[in-house]
Amino acid sequence: MKKLKMFDRLFNINYSIKETKHQDNLQISIQQKEYLLKEIVELLKTNTKLKQTVKIQQQENEAKEETLYEELLDIFDSLEFLINYLDKNLQEENINQKALKRLPKFTASMQEKLLTILSRRGVEKIQFDENMPDFNLCEVMDDEALINNREERDDIPDKTVTKVVRQGFKIKEKILRYVEVITAKSSN
Repeated sequence: MKKLKMFDRLFNINYSIKETKHQDNLQISIQQKEYLLKEIVELLKTNTKLKQTVKIQQQENEAKEETLYEELLDIFDSLEFLINYLDKNLQEENINQKALKRLPKFTASMQEKLLTILSRRGVEKIQFDENMPDFNLCEVMDDEALINNREERDDIPDKTVTKVVRQGFKIKEKILRYVEVITAKSSN
């Protein structure tokens, strides 16, 4: 509505364009020209302010989304830990085997649902060649405890990925979390 009023003011009869009989070119008064220039400047200022506002809102929305994704990734990690723990401990005799055997399947399905939710929003697991770490996607764990507890291996090349500690995720081309890996260390 506001734009229509401005448009009407610009082309109102009070600011009519005078056309000469013998010439095809248009003439406007200096007053009309100044008025039009002022209106154009105001429109450009308004346009710039609107673009800035939209950009700020987009940045705020992206920050909110990233926070949500990071929280969901914590849920993913908890489920992954539970699956691995139950898978290893189902072998004990004094545990109800029947009930516990269903639990990993159940939690795995929850993990898949969570991955589906993330995928719908553009968050994907990082896929990489699991032999050698791609440092654009992977972070080699340098925690002193992990390095000292690492098995030295001569059967595979040095710096070959031996274990994925935490799965990495990205949204579009932005890395939310790098794949955390442990690499082989030769005994030499």
